[in-house]
Amino acid sequence: MAGRVWRSSIREALSRSLRSRAVGGAPGARPLSAAAGGGGGGGAAARAAPKIPPSSKKGRLLTGAMIGLAIAGGAYVSTADEATFCGWLFKATKIVNPLFALLDAEVAHRLAVSAAAHGLVPREKRPDPPILNLEVWGRKFANPIGLAAGFDKNAEAVEGLLGLGFGFVEVGSVTPMPQEGNPKPRIFRLPKEGAIINRCGFNSEGIVVVAKRLGAQHGKRKMEETSSSSVSSSNEVKQGGKAGPGILGVNLGKNKTSEDAAADYVQGVHTLSQYADYLVINVSSPNTPGLRKLQGRKQLKDLVKRVQAARDEMQWAEEGPPPLLVKIAPDLSKQDLDDIAAVALALRLDGLIISNTTISRPEPVDKHPLAAEPGGLSGKPLFDLSTNILKEMYILTRGKIPLIGCGGVSSGEDAYKKIRAGATLVQLYTGFAYGGPALIPQIKAELAECLERDGFKTVQEAVGADCR
Repeated sequence: MAGRVWRSSIREALSRSLRSRAVGGAPGARPLSAAAGGGGGGGAAARAAPKIPPSSKKGRLLTGAMIGLAIAGGAYVSTADEATFCGWLFKATKIVNPLFALLDAEVAHRLAVSAAAHGLVPREKRPDPPILNLEVWGRKFANPIGLAAGFDKNAEAVEGLLGLGFGFVEVGSVTPMPQEGNPKPRIFRLPKEGAIINRCGFNSEGIVVVAKRLGAQHGKRKMEETSSSSVSSSNEVKQGGKAGPGILGVNLGKNKTSEDAAADYVQGVHTLSQYADYLVINVSSPNTPGLRKLQGRKQLKDLVKRVQAARDEMQWAEEGPPPLLVKIAPDLSKQDLDDIAAVALALRLDGLIISNTTISRPEPVDKHPLAAEPGGLSGKPLFDLSTNILKEMYILTRGKIPLIGCGGVSSGEDAYKKIRAGATLVQLYTGFAYGGPALIPQIKAELAECLERDGFKTVQEAVGADCR
C-alpha cells in the first residue's frame, strides 16, 4: 500500500514539474526554469530564446537531477517501507544540493523556494523523537527546530517547507507595500567559512499578495480538518497550528521609504495576524536605513505598545491572539540589552528572537575578500556572538520570556548549545542553505542524542541549563 502511495506521489511531482517547464506562462504558475533564469523569461520556449544564459542552463541541469532522483525513487520504492524510503529521499538530496552552488546565489535561492512550492522536496513521514516535543504559547511543537525568516519571504512554499520536518517555519519579512529591495548582486557566499553576507533590504511582494497565499492555505486546512473530523478521535491532540502540521510565524517589516514605522507594523498585524501562529516585529535588519534605531528603549516601548494594541483590538476566537515577538540584533551594547529586557518584561512581550545578522566581521571572515561588502553576516561565524547575546538576554529576563535562538546553527550540537544558553526554540537559515533538506533530520537526531546523553527528559528541562 505504501509503495503505491509513494509511486503515485512521485508521478504527481514529476508531472507537475514537466507541466511547469512546458507551460512557462501559465496563470498562477511559477516554473522552475523561470526561477533559474532569475525571472527574466526563463520559461520561454527554446526556439524563442536561442541564447540560453549560463544560469538558465545550470538551472535546467538541476531540475533534471531532481527529476532523475524522482524516477530512481520510483524504482526503489516498491522494495522499501515508508520510513526507509523517506530516509532515502532525504539522503538523496545530498547529491542534488551541491549543484545549487553552481548557480548565482539569488538564482539558487529562487530555485530552492520554487522546488519547495512545487513539491519537489522530500516529505518527512517519520515521527520526531518524543523527547523533542514541547509546548510554547499554548501551541504544540513536534520539535524545536525552525526555519528563520528570509528564506520564504513571500509565503510561497509554507506547506513544502513544513513538510520537510521543521517544527515551525517563519515567513517574511513582509512589508505593507511591495518593494524590490536593494540593487543586485546582494547575496554573497563564503562557503569555506559556512557564511553568507546579504543586503537584500526587505525585498517583498507586499502584504496583500502574502495574505492571499496564506488565506488560500488556511482555507485548504479548514476543509481538510472538516473532512477528517468524522474519522479522527475526539481525544486526539494535533500538533501544529493554523497552517497545518507545524507552526507558522509571520515576520513583519517596514517599507524603506515609510516615515511611520509603527503604522507599517500595525498594517501587517491587521492583515496577516489571522493566519499566524505567532508574529514578529523585525527591528534589527541592518539593510533598511534607520531600522535598528527602533531598538532604543523609548522607541521600542512606543512601537510595541502600538502593535500590541492593534492586535488586541481585533476579534479573536477562544485560542486568543497570536503571540508577539521582537527580533533583535547581535550588535548591541550591554545598555541596549538592559533596555530591551526592561521593555520586554514591562510590556509582557511574548518572546524575543536572538538574533538577526551582524554588521561585524568576526574571524575568519575579517580576512575574506568579501568582508568589505556591506550587509548582514549570517552562518557559522555568527554563532558565538549570537549565543552570548542569547545567554545574556535569558539572564536579564530571568527566564520569564521564551527566546528563539538564531545564528550559526548547523548541527544538533549547535542547537543544543543554544537551548542550554536559554533558547526554548531554535532557528536556522544559512546552515539549511548549505546543508539542504538532509540537515533537518540530522539535527533533530543529534539534538535528541545530546538531551539523552546529559539526562534531560524534555527540551524544556535543558533550557537555560548553562545559566543556572
